[in-house]
Amino acid sequence: MGFTISHFHSILGELPPQPPRACFGRDELIEKVLGLAENLTPITLIGTGGIGKTSIALTVLHHDRIKQRFGDNRRFIRCDQFPASRTHFLARLSKVIGAKVENPEDLTPLRSFLSSTDIILFLDNAESILDPQGPGAREIYEVVVELSRFDNICLGITSRISTVPPDYETLEIPTLLVEAARSAFYRIYKNGEHSDFVDKILEQLDFHPLSVTLLGTVAHHNKWDNDRLASEWGTHRTRVLQTDHKESLAATIELSLASPMFRELGPDAHDLLGVIAFFPQGVNENNLDWLFPALSNRMNIFDKLCTLSLTYRSNGFVMMLAPLRDYLCPKDPRSSPLLRTIKECYFARLSISINPGQPGFEEGRWITSEDMNVEHLLDVFTTIDADSDEVWYACAHFMEYLYWHKSRLVMLGLKIEGLPDDYPFKPECLSELSRLFDRVGNRVESKQLLLHTLKIWRERQDDFQIAETLRFICSVNQTLGLYKEGIQQGREALEMYKQLNHIWGQARSLEQLARSLHGDNQLDSAEEAASQAIDLLSDEDEKFTICKCHRILGKIYYSRGETEKAIGYFETALRIASPFNWHDQLSRNHYELADLFFKEGRFDEAHASVERAKSHAAIDDPYYLACATQLQARFWHGQGRFEEAKSEALRAADVFERFGAAKDLEESRALLRDIGEKWES
Repeated sequence: MGFTISHFHSILGELPPQPPRACFGRDELIEKVLGLAENLTPITLIGTGGIGKTSIALTVLHHDRIKQRFGDNRRFIRCDQFPASRTHFLARLSKVIGAKVENPEDLTPLRSFLSSTDIILFLDNAESILDPQGPGAREIYEVVVELSRFDNICLGITSRISTVPPDYETLEIPTLLVEAARSAFYRIYKNGEHSDFVDKILEQLDFHPLSVTLLGTVAHHNKWDNDRLASEWGTHRTRVLQTDHKESLAATIELSLASPMFRELGPDAHDLLGVIAFFPQGVNENNLDWLFPALSNRMNIFDKLCTLSLTYRSNGFVMMLAPLRDYLCPKDPRSSPLLRTIKECYFARLSISINPGQPGFEEGRWITSEDMNVEHLLDVFTTIDADSDEVWYACAHFMEYLYWHKSRLVMLGLKIEGLPDDYPFKPECLSELSRLFDRVGNRVESKQLLLHTLKIWRERQDDFQIAETLRFICSVNQTLGLYKEGIQQGREALEMYKQLNHIWGQARSLEQLARSLHGDNQLDSAEEAASQAIDLLSDEDEKFTICKCHRILGKIYYSRGETEKAIGYFETALRIASPFNWHDQLSRNHYELADLFFKEGRFDEAHASVERAKSHAAIDDPYYLACATQLQARFWHGQGRFEEAKSEALRAADVFERFGAAKDLEESRALLRDIGEKWES
């Protein structure tokens, strides 16, 4: 008859399903798979449900290069469409390749078909048959390993589970880039013009391909315009992602949760997923011991969740794609026992007061990597449990931790200001919020919050807190240039601390009073106040305040023209701060030295000091980093290096604008104008 076995393959075998009409943003990935397939290299495409593994596989199978390389010997098996057993797998394989062998017990009767010509075969949704906890997984695994050893077969696997045979080239499928997600959405959605809000929704979906497709399909079918789409998304979020054909994100996620490997993890696994979904940063792997002490197999569970592609690791955190987060996050966080326990863990950590030089201060740096999680936790519980004292107590301490270790503003501000004045923890929260505003350079807002705080404490007749707040207002007025007002408040605070016999408070009031007196050019009085503060304190008790007093004395002596004496005080302050790694004090003192050296024309020393100031400020003080950057811009400007000066000044201006530091921003803009004029001339 003249027919070859290869020809019968073409007639009797099954060709793969049709590819998607478009596979956006996958060109580079597809090109890599094509190259591997042409060389008969086994390939694994790994990723969470809906990430586009099947679309990539089908696009490759129908690509012209693959058609030319393999002809009609392109095969595709949906592994979730038959029971997970070796018998069913071999029967399906026999039918797909056209062998017509009924119920083969192993690969022996199929070898002549399998070895007669080059074949590319994709096992799609292979987690259905390769799940290690599945009933026939070991037997099927052995067959797949044997298949991959045929030197004429390119075996491809798509799977949510990364437990695949060895020696495969494994490609983890990422989410889409914004341009590709946008193109995929608008290919389907025909009812509206391009909208920035749509881009924001796509970003909130983490550019997850299935979610993008479902959103476009639902919006198109319902003929929603952009306003209606925005309304539906704002109300229902990922619950809108279900088409008329009952394709849904929920079904895809539940398929992963139904896997034997997930069920084997036990009853805690689902609650644990809810915890990971709740936190925007996911869960810090370094904190598993203190967050989940009751889970004896916690490391194993987290590993398995990553193996199942339900989570992924990034920068030390176990995280989850946004659509999965939205679906799995507990609708009422109080309903999750595990999440309630973790809330208590965070609140216990935040209950430890921190002060520079005191035990526990450096340990407080944990907040720098967890701040987004903690803020989200507080934002949720200040909404659903607003009458709880412990929530607002934790809120005040959270801002204290940020003040010392990661100066930035918080989204909790409006909630705090909206509390009734008679609420127990309102003044503490207002006070800490004001300190954050001061830390980032928005002194006007900081003062307004402190004046409100002072009003509440006066109404409550709490002398200690009145003195504390007056001391803070003194400091803010000093930075605003309102020296006489600051002096008045500093002296009032000092007298109240004396009445209370509070030595620590007296010393800190004197330190801040000295700064205001220096600003008002009352140099002798400023020196006396700073010296009294040092005398009140023992070296061991309050080195942080002593350090700040030495910096003030350095500024006082420089104002008197005693340069070398001023340098000595700044260097003493640096020696005090260095063993404790007080980066804010190190950056400020190096900044003062840089400014001094610059004014004295000692440019090499100025440049070295400003670089040191920037390196310390870069750790947790973006505002002071901007101040040092602006000083460096002045330095380059003075040397005629206008391009570098402009770059540094722009960088500083951007931070000042973001932080609402109006006075500093105006100085940056004036410097930029001066640079522009000098550059042009």
